Amino acid sequence: MKNIEILHEDALSIIVNKPAGLSVQGGKDIKTSLDKLLNEYLKDSNTRAYLVHRIDKDTSGVILAAKTSEAAAGFSRIFGERRKVVKIYTAVCAGIPRENKGIINDELMIRGSLKKSQTGYKLIKSGKIEEAEQEYSLLELDLETGRMHQIRRHLSLFGNPILGDDKYGDFTLNKKLRKTTGLKRLLLHACRLVIKEFDIDITAPAPIYFNRYI
Repeated sequence: MKNIEILHEDALSIIVNKPAGLSVQGGKDIKTSLDKLLNEYLKDSNTRAYLVHRIDKDTSGVILAAKTSEAAAGFSRIFGERRKVVKIYTAVCAGIPRENKGIINDELMIRGSLKKSQTGYKLIKSGKIEEAEQEYSLLELDLETGRMHQIRRHLSLFGNPILGDDKYGDFTLNKKLRKTTGLKRLLLHACRLVIKEFDIDITAPAPIYFNRYI
């Protein structure tokens, strides 16, 4: 799989570092997707890829796929149980949070209903983008729940939108950053996946466009 780093592979699973801009699953008007690429890669091994979880198209990072239906059922059960799976993200955000660590508890509207949502955060470092005269923060985030676009929505509500977020971010700032720094990607990365029951603890290096902030 060109340009896709395989982080771990065994008889039950394959774990990769998905690049930003690649859809996890195929669908209408999607010509290339991670599941399609994985199945092409696995076709000579008499196995196939069963996606167990998802991350946004614009988010990079760790994705696990099972290789058998039985393994997929096992992984899916664990992903559905509270705190059995630890998913850690890093994000570069506008501004600096008032506290160095905390929990964002804003309920999120999901299909017409408000749902409990919880995102833990910790400030890793802060700095200033001189070209844009903008302070920024590098945050580590821990998902307690897994709502659609949860991290992006929570940080926007929190007053620290993710840089490069064209859906929930600061659009004026994003435009300025594209012009001054060439930023074209959402600065959100799924950096670590821990599943103790399967003895999995995988870390994915962030894309090179994170380097100036990390």
